[in-house]
Amino acid sequence: MERIAEWLHEKNPGLDGGIDVDEDLIEARLIDSMDFLEFIDLLEDISGTTIDLQQVTIDDFRTLGRVRERFLSPTGPAAAHASAG
Repeated sequence: MERIAEWLHEKNPGLDGGIDVDEDLIEARLIDSMDFLEFIDLLEDISGTTIDLQQVTIDDFRTLGRVRERFLSPTGPAAAHASAG
C-alpha cells in the first residue's frame, strides 16, 4: 500500500498527510480519468498479475481498502494467479 500512497501523493502534490483507507479516491479527485490506466499498471506491477477490465468495476478502485481487498489480498487475483502457476 505504501507504493500506492506514494504514487497518489506524486500525482497530487498538494495532498498533505495520509490517505484514509475508506477515502473515496475518485470523489476526492485523487485519481482522474487521465491517471486511471497508469493506476491499473501500478496495481498490476505490485500484484504481479494482469487486471482483466472485463471483470472489475469502478468500485474496485474507489478506496485503498477496496483496492487492497480486491487486488492485493491473499484471496485476490494475484493469489489465484500464483496458485494456477
